[in-house]
Amino acid sequence: MPRLGVEAPVDAVGVAPDGEAEVPDDARRVGWYRFGPAPGAAEGSSVIVGHVDSQTQGLGVLAELSDVEQNDRVEVRAADGATRVYRIASRETVPKEELADSGVFRRDGPPVLTLITCTGPYLKDRGGYQDNLVITAVPESS
Repeated sequence: MPRLGVEAPVDAVGVAPDGEAEVPDDARRVGWYRFGPAPGAAEGSSVIVGHVDSQTQGLGVLAELSDVEQNDRVEVRAADGATRVYRIASRETVPKEELADSGVFRRDGPPVLTLITCTGPYLKDRGGYQDNLVITAVPESS
């Protein structure tokens, strides 16, 4: 996200034992949900997840995600060196228990890039953050 100065290495991630999408342990890295479409796919939601913060590492790479604005540019560099460019289209807060059924992990429909991090109240006795910030970006028109 050039405007915000956010840049991070991407790791392939899967599903954690608790059923949620895995997030890289390193708060400076993001994870691409490998069971869904890759960025640049012709259809479906390419999901990128990352930490907003960490108890031991401080602010995470996606801490700035709450500052994105409509039409901000998002660039994803693929392993082959190609850059996929997206523009921010929407943002919403989704309760964690509703994320899996919210459609963000869909494999069909129009292609989008979905960026997800934690937000909302942090309640230690309830397992941490209670919500996810979900940012949807659409491929930039040529």
